[in-house]
Amino acid sequence: MAKRDYYEVLGVPRNASEREIKRAYRKLARKYHPDVNPGNPEAEANFKEITEAYEVLSDPGKRRQYDQFGHQPFASATEGAGPGFGFDFGPFTGFTQRGSGGIADIFSDIFGGGPGATTASLKGEDLHYSIDLDFENAIRGLSTEITLQKHVSCEACQGTGAASGSAPQSCPECGGSGRRQVSRGILSMASPCPRCQGRGKVILQPCRSCGGKGAIYRTERLKVNIPPGVDTGSRIRLAGKGEPGRNGGPPGDLYVTTRVHPHPFFERKGDNLYCAIPITITEAALGARVEVPTVDGTATMTIPPGTSSGRIFRLRQKGVPHLKGSGRGDQYVTVKIVVPQNLDERSQQILREFTRLNPMDPRRDLKG
Repeated sequence: MAKRDYYEVLGVPRNASEREIKRAYRKLARKYHPDVNPGNPEAEANFKEITEAYEVLSDPGKRRQYDQFGHQPFASATEGAGPGFGFDFGPFTGFTQRGSGGIADIFSDIFGGGPGATTASLKGEDLHYSIDLDFENAIRGLSTEITLQKHVSCEACQGTGAASGSAPQSCPECGGSGRRQVSRGILSMASPCPRCQGRGKVILQPCRSCGGKGAIYRTERLKVNIPPGVDTGSRIRLAGKGEPGRNGGPPGDLYVTTRVHPHPFFERKGDNLYCAIPITITEAALGARVEVPTVDGTATMTIPPGTSSGRIFRLRQKGVPHLKGSGRGDQYVTVKIVVPQNLDERSQQILREFTRLNPMDPRRDLKG
């Protein structure tokens, strides 16, 4: 099978800078690293491909050869025969590169530092929860409770997984590193220790409550304060309410995402509200003071004489509170003139007399 273009593999243009190439590789490595995708041969193949591309494009000399001759200078190495630049990847479960400033440094940044990184304290995973809100509650805010299932640190063993009076011991198989090193070509491959599963410690006397896991799965009720002004897609962060950390690390966070139901009268655009109200011919012609619904109750609005249907009025500070900063948006009111139906003979005569006294042609500008 023909190799894909290395620039295409990393998703960068041919004139990409070293920084852009490194950034693209970091992003793809996070996605396809076998430690993140255990037992996934497709991810492993993708990981090998992007690493091979980065090995060439991150080296100025190799990149010049590739730009000039394509894959040919590297064919013997990548096919496993003859001299050249080595890409001996082997079975991937994590690795480091000899030397410094290369792939090892990148993976140190991404995964917390080379072999044994699994023994470090790691923050727990973040959790996500969606909550439906009525239109009014989203604008005014509220305090509510949510129910979710999550892992919590075992109280019996304080999250260590070891029975009371004992503690996890350093793994005798890997010496507490959590990794086994195997040299493969230019790369030093690292795989999780089978004895401790990469944790660096073993539990000889497991906690009875959690079975040595250090956490138990249970249902929790949490209080959530929804601030005024949230909209669909707004996120509220509850620090430390996510999954428990590993190896003594801090817990993750819980992110509550809001979904707001539409309103039959108001339409929201950003922090402004829009609505339409009916007015009579008399109110439009002579002017009036009318009551308008707002999210805070009713407000009085002045209709000036000679108002046309479709005119828009603004009620300041009657919109949605700003999530960031003080103040709030406005409410925009469109007036619609309602024509009376089924007029009696007397009313028709009055209108004909009104037309005779006030002749006008609203379509004059449309003629010829």
